[in-house]
Amino acid sequence: MFVLIWATLLFSVRGNNAVTGAAVKEHCDNGFCITLSEGEITAEAGLCVVIPCSFTTASDFRPKHMVWYKCEPSKRRCGNSDVILHTNNNNKVQSGFIGRVSLLEPDVSLRNCSIIINDLTESDSGLYQLRVNGLLYDYHESGFTFSPRATVSVKGLTQKPTVMIPPLTEGQQTTLTCTAPGLCSGSDPNITWTWRGAGEKDSHITGNITAVTQRHSSTLTFNPSVEQNGTDVTCKVSFTNSITTEETVTLNVTYVKEFRITGNTSVKEGETLNLTCSVESFPPSLITWTKPSETNMQNGTETNWQNNTETFMQRERGIGTFSISNVTTEDSGRYICRAEYLNQTLVENVDVKVKYVRKPLVTGDTTVEEGDALNLTCRVESFPPSHITWTVLGSNTKLDNGLDTDLQNHTGSATLVIPNVTTEDSGRYICTAQHLDRTVTTYADVTVTRFSKILNNSGCEVQSEVLTCVCISEGFPLPTINWPLLKNHTEYSVITTVSNHTVSSTVTLTVKDHSNTSVECVSSNENGEAKENLKIRMTILEKDQHGPSAELPWIIVAVVALIVNVICIILLMFCWNTRKKVKPNQEDRTYMSLRKTDQSPEYDVIARPLN
Repeated sequence: MFVLIWATLLFSVRGNNAVTGAAVKEHCDNGFCITLSEGEITAEAGLCVVIPCSFTTASDFRPKHMVWYKCEPSKRRCGNSDVILHTNNNNKVQSGFIGRVSLLEPDVSLRNCSIIINDLTESDSGLYQLRVNGLLYDYHESGFTFSPRATVSVKGLTQKPTVMIPPLTEGQQTTLTCTAPGLCSGSDPNITWTWRGAGEKDSHITGNITAVTQRHSSTLTFNPSVEQNGTDVTCKVSFTNSITTEETVTLNVTYVKEFRITGNTSVKEGETLNLTCSVESFPPSLITWTKPSETNMQNGTETNWQNNTETFMQRERGIGTFSISNVTTEDSGRYICRAEYLNQTLVENVDVKVKYVRKPLVTGDTTVEEGDALNLTCRVESFPPSHITWTVLGSNTKLDNGLDTDLQNHTGSATLVIPNVTTEDSGRYICTAQHLDRTVTTYADVTVTRFSKILNNSGCEVQSEVLTCVCISEGFPLPTINWPLLKNHTEYSVITTVSNHTVSSTVTLTVKDHSNTSVECVSSNENGEAKENLKIRMTILEKDQHGPSAELPWIIVAVVALIVNVICIILLMFCWNTRKKVKPNQEDRTYMSLRKTDQSPEYDVIARPLN
């Protein structure tokens, strides 16, 4: 237990050093090392201070005794007049430090040089230095004074005693406890209790009381009365050197009367919930609002609900106001108000309902294959429950039970079923929830898919050395067409056309030997792919069927017609040159013209009189 107490003191001081910025560092000189706080160690008068310290020595030195000095800053070296602790000669210790300084660990071989100084005064501020005396291996006495010094600063006492006062009830025995400040002080402090009534002087408490003082705390047990309500009780702690501190508390004798909860217990989501719990009592009761946990309620227990929950203690009327702004569905439930005073607890509860509606949630597969059934369910979390309907975009008609739909409509959810869907059933389906005076909607985009399929009118034909293949495929989503044949060719042309859910792809390329040509068409979409080897048919041109001799009669006819036309022109020119000479005044005039008859491509020579 003794070691535990010193360890607690040492830990506390080290923590204090950390607060004041005192860092612990090791310093070495000729094999002798010491670890001390570099910064200032602060403490308060009347209490204690611990200087943490540890050391190591050279290998040929065995420590036997320790000497601590308190030096003035002006001194470069501490002397015998500065000794505050000597583990082998107490006569050398300054009179003001006798009995006030001790080692935390008396065993010097453990090399723990930490000391504690009790009953501090402000004059204890200064520099503290360590010397270790011992023997060398040849048994010669020797010693080493470590150069680093610890700095201690002692200030006036500011800490106050702690007075614990429970709730007081007239006629019920109670106990007050006063604890002196600090973890240690050295000498036991003197603790006294005094009280003062309204307009009275301080006086020691008398009557039916029992005061017990042990170590650094004191208890006061008495039977409070109404007359003591509002009086002040003071605990005073006196340390050595006339250092004192005190704490004053007010006595209140309690009573309790009416307990009630007011406020609106039914609110809409987004509004503000206000609940007030009031208790007429004195002293004012501690009002606490809690919300039972659903998990712990199964075990009959409750937990504090901290979000947006406050604990109130009104010192005039004992009123606790509970408020939640912008309430949500999670705020629904039972709220409990507790009024605590002395060892009693009053409990009242109220059920709060939040009217709310959540956005509809649609479940079910929105991508279905043609011929399957569409099954969508719309659910809405709300209070009170909502009424749900289904519609399709572009139509205000509500979907109901019919030959092609099956709608299970009930409050809170609605299921839409369309059997044997086609691609025409694709579209946006809207779920509408009617909740009180509010309407909320959501939608689901439905896609009816169709497997990729190659139609029968696909095929290939060859004219001379030109191979032309056409592959026609349908599906939804629209399929894509690939030609594996094209991997082996560098020159080709591909033409693709799209119509509704049908894709047509035409590929043209030159093949010299089509007897070994195999043409495969591959059509694919996200539902899968279809493959088909296309049939190749031969197409023979007309000129190939009749041969070159079939064109010969047409050539002969053309040559003969040309010769005939030339002869006709020559004859015409001859007749013109040998025409009859006619006088200008003669009435019988004629002219010659060429006319092409309708029956023959040849020209006729016609003579007509001139007027």
